Amino acid sequence: MDSALLRLPPLDPLRGFLAAARHLSFTLAADELCLSQSAISRQVQSLEAALGVALFVRRTRSLELTDAGRRLREAAELWLGEYGRLAARLRVPERPTVTVSASVGISALWLVPQLRDFQGAHPDIDVRISTTNRIIDLTEGDIDLALRYCADRDAPPGGWRLFGETLAPVAHPSLGADLVLDADTLAQQVLLDLDDVGFPWLNWSPWLAAVGLEDIRPRSRLRFSHYDQLIHAAASGQGLAIGRMEMMAPMLREGRLVPVGVNRRAVEGRGFWLLPAPGPMRAEVSAFAEWVRRVAGETPR
Repeated sequence: MDSALLRLPPLDPLRGFLAAARHLSFTLAADELCLSQSAISRQVQSLEAALGVALFVRRTRSLELTDAGRRLREAAELWLGEYGRLAARLRVPERPTVTVSASVGISALWLVPQLRDFQGAHPDIDVRISTTNRIIDLTEGDIDLALRYCADRDAPPGGWRLFGETLAPVAHPSLGADLVLDADTLAQQVLLDLDDVGFPWLNWSPWLAAVGLEDIRPRSRLRFSHYDQLIHAAASGQGLAIGRMEMMAPMLREGRLVPVGVNRRAVEGRGFWLLPAPGPMRAEVSAFAEWVRRVAGETPR
């Protein structure tokens, strides 16, 4: 049987050759590999015989690589270095990892601030968060779970509804602790708007119209293309935002933001869902899914 593997030159002598090429000394190479000088010399000779070229110029007190020896050393450094790194990875079993796809908003405002709880309970499980506002096809790629905001009727079967969505004005405590929005106070406020036609309910205009303040001009308005940026601006005291109360539960709990007034408005027929990828669920994925559902159950409505 003709085999490319059988036609390879001997591989074991490569170690002796590479050590000698590094030190330009059979004696030092022997010390490095815990062999005798004659053993290193025989390894190099057997490799030269198999390749049909001289790898060293042997002088009385020194060695010098030939052109073939230099080329082999460069290549062998790469081959054996990569082999060593792979062997190290194979010796240490990979830690179980859960990959979660989530939008920028729910990742930054709800999931990440609470991950410490999961890490404390499951220190042996790594978590990889793939943050994107695009809808990922869970039948492809390496995503285990997805956190999605969608209309309830559009949620695929097999998912878990975590919570709905309640809206209310929010601000930094220095601005909103005792603030009542009316015709007098609104004119002094900076309003933070989400500049996204897909989420008109996160813009101040519908809210002001609903409470009869649409004709009152605020001091100014700042517009953001990403909701997490808008909320961080509110938390730093730059203005008032329309808060998605369930998503912002960690920031409200920490007192970084407070509700302004008592008005609340539910977004009907929409919610946040946890969706598993098709197929059997690994133990670590099941543990993470159970944790997300528990934390969602503790999120104030």
